[in-house]
Amino acid sequence: MQERNWRDIFRHVIIVLVIFSVLVTGVVGAFALANIDHVGRLIRVLQLVHSEYIDKVTTQQLVDGATKGIVDSLGDPYSNYLDVKENQQLFEQIEGKFGGVGIVLSLKDPKKLTVLRPIKNTPAFRAGIQPGDIVLKIDNEDATTIDQEKAVSLMRGKPGTKVTLVLYRESQKKNVTVTLTREDIVVPTVNGQALPGNPDLAYVEISQFSTDTGKELGEVLKSMDMKKYKGLILDLRFNHGGELGAAVQVASYFVPSGPVVYIVDKQGNVETKPATGTYLGVPLVVIVNEESASAAEIVSGAIKDKTTGTLVGMKTFGKGVVQTIFPLDGGTSVKLTTAKYLTPNKLDINKRGIEPDVQVEIKKDQEITISPTDTNFDPQLSKAVQVLRGKIK
Repeated sequence: MQERNWRDIFRHVIIVLVIFSVLVTGVVGAFALANIDHVGRLIRVLQLVHSEYIDKVTTQQLVDGATKGIVDSLGDPYSNYLDVKENQQLFEQIEGKFGGVGIVLSLKDPKKLTVLRPIKNTPAFRAGIQPGDIVLKIDNEDATTIDQEKAVSLMRGKPGTKVTLVLYRESQKKNVTVTLTREDIVVPTVNGQALPGNPDLAYVEISQFSTDTGKELGEVLKSMDMKKYKGLILDLRFNHGGELGAAVQVASYFVPSGPVVYIVDKQGNVETKPATGTYLGVPLVVIVNEESASAAEIVSGAIKDKTTGTLVGMKTFGKGVVQTIFPLDGGTSVKLTTAKYLTPNKLDINKRGIEPDVQVEIKKDQEITISPTDTNFDPQLSKAVQVLRGKIK
Protein backbone atom coordinates (compact mmCIF):
# COMPACT_ATOMS: atom_id res chain seq x y z
CA MET A 1 0.00 0.00 0.00
CA GLN A 2 2.83 2.39 0.93
CA GLU A 3 4.68 1.66 -2.34
CA ARG A 4 1.52 2.37 -4.38
CA ASN A 5 0.99 5.69 -2.56
CA TRP A 6 4.54 6.74 -3.41
CA ARG A 7 3.94 5.79 -7.04
CA ASP A 8 0.83 7.98 -7.12
CA ILE A 9 2.70 10.88 -5.56
CA PHE A 10 5.60 10.47 -8.00
CA ARG A 11 3.21 10.36 -10.97
CA HIS A 12 1.47 13.55 -9.89
CA VAL A 13 4.81 15.29 -9.29
CA ILE A 14 5.91 14.36 -12.81
CA ILE A 15 2.64 15.68 -14.26
CA VAL A 16 3.00 18.97 -12.38
CA LEU A 17 6.60 19.35 -13.55
CA VAL A 18 5.59 18.72 -17.15
CA ILE A 19 2.80 21.29 -16.97
CA PHE A 20 5.20 23.77 -15.38
CA SER A 21 7.69 23.09 -18.16
CA VAL A 22 5.04 23.87 -20.77
CA LEU A 23 3.97 27.06 -19.02
CA VAL A 24 7.48 28.38 -18.53
CA THR A 25 9.44 27.06 -21.50
CA GLY A 26 6.87 25.82 -23.98
CA VAL A 27 8.60 22.40 -24.09
CA VAL A 28 6.22 19.50 -24.64
CA GLY A 29 8.32 16.36 -25.06
CA ALA A 30 7.45 12.71 -24.82
CA PHE A 31 5.03 13.04 -21.90
CA ALA A 32 2.46 14.73 -24.10
CA LEU A 33 2.85 11.99 -26.68
CA ALA A 34 2.46 9.32 -24.03
CA ASN A 35 -0.68 11.11 -22.75
CA ILE A 36 -0.17 9.86 -19.19
CA ASP A 37 -3.52 10.02 -17.39
CA HIS A 38 -4.74 12.26 -20.24
CA VAL A 39 -2.22 14.94 -19.23
CA GLY A 40 -1.16 15.09 -22.88
CA ARG A 41 -4.50 16.70 -23.72
CA LEU A 42 -3.94 19.41 -21.09
CA ILE A 43 -0.40 20.01 -22.29
CA ARG A 44 -1.61 20.24 -25.89
CA VAL A 45 -4.15 22.91 -24.89
CA LEU A 46 -1.48 24.86 -23.01
CA GLN A 47 0.81 24.66 -26.03
CA LEU A 48 -1.94 25.86 -28.35
CA VAL A 49 -2.78 28.80 -26.07
CA HIS A 50 0.88 29.81 -26.04
CA SER A 51 1.41 29.41 -29.76
CA GLU A 52 -1.94 30.22 -31.37
CA TYR A 53 -4.14 32.34 -29.08
CA ILE A 54 -4.40 35.89 -30.40
CA ASP A 55 -3.98 37.77 -27.12
CA LYS A 56 -1.13 37.68 -24.65
CA VAL A 57 -1.77 35.37 -21.71
CA THR A 58 0.29 35.37 -18.53
CA THR A 59 1.43 32.27 -16.70
CA GLN A 60 -0.50 33.49 -13.66
CA GLN A 61 -3.73 33.59 -15.69
CA LEU A 62 -3.24 30.01 -16.82
CA VAL A 63 -2.28 28.74 -13.37
CA ASP A 64 -5.27 30.49 -11.77
CA GLY A 65 -7.59 29.14 -14.46
CA ALA A 66 -6.21 25.61 -14.18
CA THR A 67 -6.45 25.67 -10.38
CA LYS A 68 -10.03 26.91 -10.47
CA GLY A 69 -10.92 24.35 -13.12
CA ILE A 70 -9.54 21.48 -11.03
CA VAL A 71 -11.60 22.49 -8.00
CA ASP A 72 -14.72 23.23 -10.08
CA SER A 73 -14.47 19.79 -11.68
CA LEU A 74 -15.29 18.25 -8.28
CA GLY A 75 -18.87 19.37 -8.76
CA ASP A 76 -19.01 20.40 -5.09
CA PRO A 77 -20.77 23.74 -4.50
CA TYR A 78 -18.87 24.17 -1.23
CA SER A 79 -15.35 23.72 -2.65
CA ASN A 80 -13.83 26.75 -4.35
CA TYR A 81 -10.57 28.27 -5.50
CA LEU A 82 -10.40 31.77 -4.02
CA ASP A 83 -8.33 34.47 -5.64
CA VAL A 84 -6.77 37.25 -3.55
CA LYS A 85 -9.95 39.34 -3.38
CA GLU A 86 -12.29 36.44 -2.73
CA ASN A 87 -9.97 35.03 -0.06
CA GLN A 88 -9.84 38.36 1.74
CA GLN A 89 -13.62 38.70 1.58
CA LEU A 90 -14.15 35.22 3.00
CA PHE A 91 -12.08 36.05 6.08
CA GLU A 92 -13.87 39.37 6.43
CA GLN A 93 -17.16 37.46 6.46
CA ILE A 94 -15.87 35.04 9.09
CA GLU A 95 -14.77 38.00 11.21
CA GLY A 96 -18.13 39.72 10.67
CA LYS A 97 -16.83 42.98 9.17
CA PHE A 98 -16.45 43.95 5.51
CA GLY A 99 -16.95 46.69 2.97
CA GLY A 100 -20.20 46.16 1.10
CA VAL A 101 -23.88 47.01 0.71
CA GLY A 102 -25.52 44.69 3.27
CA ILE A 103 -27.30 42.01 1.23
CA VAL A 104 -27.70 38.41 2.41
CA LEU A 105 -28.39 35.98 -0.45
CA SER A 106 -30.65 32.95 -0.15
CA LEU A 107 -29.28 29.39 -0.37
CA LYS A 108 -32.59 27.96 -1.55
CA ASP A 109 -31.98 28.11 -5.30
CA PRO A 110 -28.25 28.24 -6.17
CA LYS A 111 -29.12 29.15 -9.78
CA LYS A 112 -30.77 32.40 -8.70
CA LEU A 113 -29.20 35.25 -6.75
CA THR A 114 -32.23 35.87 -4.54
CA VAL A 115 -32.09 38.39 -1.72
CA LEU A 116 -32.79 36.64 1.57
CA ARG A 117 -32.83 39.93 3.46
CA PRO A 118 -31.02 43.25 3.63
CA ILE A 119 -29.09 43.80 6.86
CA LYS A 120 -30.63 46.56 8.95
CA ASN A 121 -29.11 50.04 8.74
CA THR A 122 -27.04 49.26 5.63
CA PRO A 123 -27.13 50.82 2.12
CA ALA A 124 -29.29 47.95 0.82
CA PHE A 125 -31.77 48.33 3.69
CA ARG A 126 -32.04 52.11 3.26
CA ALA A 127 -32.49 51.75 -0.52
CA GLY A 128 -35.56 49.58 0.02
CA ILE A 129 -34.14 46.32 -1.36
CA GLN A 130 -36.60 43.60 -0.40
CA PRO A 131 -36.47 39.89 0.45
CA GLY A 132 -37.21 37.95 -2.73
CA ASP A 133 -35.61 40.49 -5.09
CA ILE A 134 -33.54 38.67 -7.72
CA VAL A 135 -30.17 40.18 -8.65
CA LEU A 136 -29.92 40.32 -12.44
CA LYS A 137 -26.93 42.60 -12.92
CA ILE A 138 -24.05 43.90 -10.81
CA ASP A 139 -22.53 46.93 -12.55
CA ASN A 140 -21.79 45.56 -16.03
CA GLU A 141 -21.74 41.89 -15.00
CA ASP A 142 -24.63 39.58 -15.92
CA ALA A 143 -25.48 38.15 -12.50
CA THR A 144 -27.63 35.33 -13.89
CA THR A 145 -24.54 33.42 -15.02
CA ILE A 146 -22.37 33.62 -11.89
CA ASP A 147 -22.33 31.81 -8.55
CA GLN A 148 -22.99 33.36 -5.16
CA GLU A 149 -19.35 33.73 -4.17
CA LYS A 150 -18.62 35.67 -7.36
CA ALA A 151 -21.71 37.84 -6.80
CA VAL A 152 -20.71 38.61 -3.22
CA SER A 153 -17.21 39.46 -4.43
CA LEU A 154 -18.62 41.95 -6.96
CA MET A 155 -20.94 43.62 -4.46
CA ARG A 156 -18.26 44.06 -1.83
CA GLY A 157 -15.48 46.58 -2.10
CA LYS A 158 -13.84 49.61 -0.59
CA PRO A 159 -16.19 51.80 1.50
CA GLY A 160 -17.15 54.95 -0.42
CA THR A 161 -17.16 53.27 -3.82
CA LYS A 162 -20.40 52.71 -5.72
CA VAL A 163 -22.08 49.66 -7.20
CA THR A 164 -25.23 49.54 -9.36
CA LEU A 165 -27.64 46.63 -9.08
CA VAL A 166 -30.47 45.66 -11.38
CA LEU A 167 -33.06 43.56 -9.51
CA TYR A 168 -36.26 41.85 -10.56
CA ARG A 169 -39.08 42.47 -8.07
CA GLU A 170 -41.80 39.83 -8.38
CA SER A 171 -44.37 41.85 -6.40
CA GLN A 172 -44.18 44.66 -8.97
CA LYS A 173 -43.42 42.46 -11.99
CA LYS A 174 -40.61 44.78 -13.05
CA ASN A 175 -36.88 45.46 -12.83
CA VAL A 176 -35.58 47.91 -10.25
CA THR A 177 -32.21 49.67 -10.58
CA VAL A 178 -30.41 51.01 -7.50
CA THR A 179 -26.98 52.58 -7.09
CA LEU A 180 -25.49 51.99 -3.66
CA THR A 181 -22.45 53.43 -1.92
CA ARG A 182 -20.50 50.75 -0.10
CA GLU A 183 -19.93 51.12 3.64
CA ASP A 184 -18.16 49.25 6.42
CA ILE A 185 -20.68 46.55 7.29
CA VAL A 186 -20.37 45.30 10.84
CA VAL A 187 -22.74 42.42 11.41
CA PRO A 188 -23.78 41.79 15.02
CA THR A 189 -24.70 38.12 14.91
CA VAL A 190 -26.70 37.82 18.13
CA ASN A 191 -29.78 39.78 19.18
CA GLY A 192 -31.52 39.16 22.51
CA GLN A 193 -34.60 40.67 24.10
CA ALA A 194 -37.69 39.98 26.14
CA LEU A 195 -40.30 38.70 23.70
CA PRO A 196 -42.91 41.44 23.07
CA GLY A 197 -46.06 40.77 25.10
CA ASN A 198 -44.25 37.99 26.99
CA PRO A 199 -41.92 39.60 29.54
CA ASP A 200 -41.13 36.24 31.16
CA LEU A 201 -39.85 34.71 27.88
CA ALA A 202 -36.40 35.42 26.46
CA TYR A 203 -35.94 35.60 22.69
CA VAL A 204 -32.50 35.21 21.07
CA GLU A 205 -31.86 35.37 17.31
CA ILE A 206 -28.53 34.33 15.77
CA SER A 207 -28.10 35.43 12.15
CA GLN A 208 -24.79 33.66 11.39
CA PHE A 209 -21.82 32.06 13.12
CA SER A 210 -18.77 34.32 12.91
CA THR A 211 -15.61 34.04 14.99
CA ASP A 212 -17.07 36.04 17.90
CA THR A 213 -20.63 34.65 17.93
CA GLY A 214 -20.05 32.47 20.99
CA LYS A 215 -18.64 35.44 22.89
CA GLU A 216 -21.49 37.66 21.66
CA LEU A 217 -24.08 35.16 22.88
CA GLY A 218 -22.48 35.01 26.32
CA GLU A 219 -22.53 38.81 26.59
CA VAL A 220 -26.16 39.04 25.42
CA LEU A 221 -27.33 36.39 27.90
CA LYS A 222 -25.47 38.13 30.70
CA SER A 223 -26.93 41.54 29.84
CA MET A 224 -30.44 40.05 29.68
CA ASP A 225 -30.05 38.49 33.17
CA MET A 226 -31.54 35.09 32.34
CA LYS A 227 -32.77 34.59 35.91
CA LYS A 228 -35.70 36.86 35.02
CA TYR A 229 -37.04 34.46 32.39
CA LYS A 230 -38.95 31.20 32.61
CA GLY A 231 -37.90 29.99 29.17
CA LEU A 232 -36.05 30.88 25.97
CA ILE A 233 -36.81 30.87 22.24
CA LEU A 234 -33.74 30.50 20.00
CA ASP A 235 -34.38 31.65 16.42
CA LEU A 236 -32.04 30.10 13.83
CA ARG A 237 -34.15 30.78 10.75
CA PHE A 238 -32.24 31.98 7.68
CA ASN A 239 -28.95 31.28 9.47
CA HIS A 240 -26.60 29.87 6.82
CA GLY A 241 -23.99 28.78 9.36
CA GLY A 242 -20.36 29.79 9.51
CA GLU A 243 -17.52 28.98 11.90
CA LEU A 244 -17.51 25.50 13.45
CA GLY A 245 -15.95 26.56 16.75
CA ALA A 246 -18.62 29.22 17.21
CA ALA A 247 -21.35 26.59 16.68
CA VAL A 248 -19.86 24.41 19.43
CA GLN A 249 -19.65 27.40 21.79
CA VAL A 250 -23.27 28.35 21.11
CA ALA A 251 -24.55 24.79 21.45
CA SER A 252 -22.78 24.52 24.80
CA TYR A 253 -25.27 26.99 26.30
CA PHE A 254 -28.12 24.69 25.31
CA VAL A 255 -26.80 21.14 25.85
CA PRO A 256 -25.04 19.61 28.86
CA SER A 257 -21.63 17.93 28.88
CA GLY A 258 -20.88 15.44 26.13
CA PRO A 259 -20.45 15.55 22.35
CA VAL A 260 -21.96 18.44 20.40
CA VAL A 261 -20.85 17.12 17.01
CA TYR A 262 -18.61 14.45 15.49
CA ILE A 263 -16.27 15.35 12.62
CA VAL A 264 -15.46 12.41 10.30
CA ASP A 265 -12.69 12.76 7.69
CA LYS A 266 -12.18 10.77 4.47
CA GLN A 267 -10.14 8.09 6.27
CA GLY A 268 -12.97 7.57 8.76
CA ASN A 269 -11.11 9.24 11.62
CA VAL A 270 -13.58 10.72 14.11
CA GLU A 271 -12.99 13.90 16.12
CA THR A 272 -15.41 14.69 18.93
CA LYS A 273 -16.28 18.31 19.68
CA PRO A 274 -17.59 18.40 23.29
CA ALA A 275 -19.71 21.00 25.05
CA THR A 276 -17.72 23.60 26.97
CA GLY A 277 -19.69 23.51 30.24
CA THR A 278 -21.85 26.63 29.97
CA TYR A 279 -25.24 24.86 29.90
CA LEU A 280 -28.14 27.11 30.94
CA GLY A 281 -30.67 24.38 31.62
CA VAL A 282 -33.72 26.53 30.80
CA PRO A 283 -36.90 25.41 28.98
CA LEU A 284 -36.05 25.88 25.31
CA VAL A 285 -37.68 26.04 21.89
CA VAL A 286 -35.63 26.42 18.69
CA ILE A 287 -37.16 27.79 15.48
CA VAL A 288 -35.64 26.52 12.21
CA ASN A 289 -36.57 26.64 8.53
CA GLU A 290 -35.38 25.55 5.09
CA GLU A 291 -32.54 28.10 5.20
CA SER A 292 -31.11 27.01 8.55
CA ALA A 293 -27.85 25.40 7.42
CA SER A 294 -24.44 24.10 8.44
CA ALA A 295 -23.43 25.50 11.86
CA ALA A 296 -27.10 26.28 12.58
CA GLU A 297 -27.82 22.59 11.99
CA ILE A 298 -24.98 21.58 14.31
CA VAL A 299 -26.65 23.57 17.10
CA SER A 300 -30.22 22.47 16.37
CA GLY A 301 -29.13 18.85 15.79
CA ALA A 302 -27.34 18.72 19.15
CA ILE A 303 -30.37 20.19 20.94
CA LYS A 304 -32.74 17.72 19.28
CA ASP A 305 -30.55 14.68 19.97
CA LYS A 306 -29.95 15.69 23.59
CA THR A 307 -33.70 16.46 23.99
CA THR A 308 -32.92 19.74 25.76
CA GLY A 309 -35.28 21.71 23.52
CA THR A 310 -38.08 21.37 20.99
CA LEU A 311 -37.55 22.24 17.32
CA VAL A 312 -40.39 24.16 15.65
CA GLY A 313 -40.65 25.15 11.97
CA MET A 314 -39.62 23.37 8.79
CA LYS A 315 -36.94 20.83 7.83
CA THR A 316 -33.49 22.42 7.71
CA PHE A 317 -31.32 22.87 4.62
CA GLY A 318 -29.15 19.76 4.96
CA LYS A 319 -25.51 20.89 4.80
CA GLY A 320 -23.66 18.34 6.88
CA VAL A 321 -20.15 18.77 5.50
CA VAL A 322 -17.15 20.71 6.74
CA GLN A 323 -14.88 22.92 4.65
CA THR A 324 -11.21 23.61 5.35
CA ILE A 325 -9.39 26.64 3.95
CA PHE A 326 -5.88 25.87 2.68
CA PRO A 327 -3.71 28.97 2.13
CA LEU A 328 -1.86 29.12 -1.18
CA ASP A 329 0.76 31.52 -2.48
CA GLY A 330 0.13 35.18 -3.16
CA GLY A 331 -2.82 35.56 -0.80
CA THR A 332 -4.97 32.95 -2.56
CA SER A 333 -6.51 29.84 -1.04
CA VAL A 334 -8.54 26.77 -1.83
CA LYS A 335 -11.63 25.85 0.20
CA LEU A 336 -12.30 22.12 0.12
CA THR A 337 -14.89 19.87 1.67
CA THR A 338 -12.71 17.72 3.92
CA ALA A 339 -15.09 16.04 6.33
CA LYS A 340 -18.69 15.45 7.25
CA TYR A 341 -20.27 16.04 10.61
CA LEU A 342 -22.62 13.82 12.56
CA THR A 343 -25.04 14.85 15.29
CA PRO A 344 -24.55 13.49 18.85
CA ASN A 345 -26.69 10.47 17.87
CA LYS A 346 -24.32 10.02 14.89
CA LEU A 347 -26.92 11.01 12.30
CA ASP A 348 -25.67 12.17 8.89
CA ILE A 349 -27.95 15.05 7.89
CA ASN A 350 -26.16 16.07 4.67
CA LYS A 351 -28.75 16.54 1.89
CA ARG A 352 -31.35 15.27 4.36
CA GLY A 353 -31.78 18.10 6.83
CA ILE A 354 -33.23 17.92 10.33
CA GLU A 355 -36.94 17.38 10.80
CA PRO A 356 -38.50 19.68 13.43
CA ASP A 357 -40.44 18.17 16.31
CA VAL A 358 -43.36 20.44 15.43
CA GLN A 359 -43.80 21.33 11.76
CA VAL A 360 -45.17 24.78 10.98
CA GLU A 361 -45.20 26.22 7.47
CA ILE A 362 -45.04 29.88 6.51
CA LYS A 363 -47.25 30.74 3.54
CA LYS A 364 -45.99 33.01 0.78
CA ASP A 365 -48.21 35.90 1.79
CA GLN A 366 -47.21 35.75 5.47
CA GLU A 367 -44.50 38.03 6.83
CA ILE A 368 -41.78 36.39 8.90
CA THR A 369 -41.15 38.14 12.22
CA ILE A 370 -37.52 37.80 13.26
CA SER A 371 -36.55 39.91 16.31
CA PRO A 372 -40.16 41.20 16.49
CA THR A 373 -41.00 44.67 17.78
CA ASP A 374 -44.67 43.92 18.48
CA THR A 375 -46.95 40.94 19.13
CA ASN A 376 -47.89 40.29 15.48
CA PHE A 377 -45.95 37.02 15.37
CA ASP A 378 -45.67 34.77 12.35
CA PRO A 379 -47.12 31.22 12.69
CA GLN A 380 -43.75 29.64 13.56
CA LEU A 381 -42.99 32.10 16.33
CA SER A 382 -46.57 31.86 17.62
CA LYS A 383 -46.28 28.07 17.80
CA ALA A 384 -42.89 28.39 19.52
CA VAL A 385 -44.50 30.52 22.23
CA GLN A 386 -47.31 27.99 22.63
CA VAL A 387 -44.89 25.06 22.92
CA LEU A 388 -42.66 26.92 25.37
CA ARG A 389 -45.66 27.86 27.54
CA GLY A 390 -46.51 24.16 27.68
CA LYS A 391 -43.03 23.41 29.02
CA ILE A 392 -43.10 25.93 31.86
CA LYS A 393 -46.60 25.37 33.26
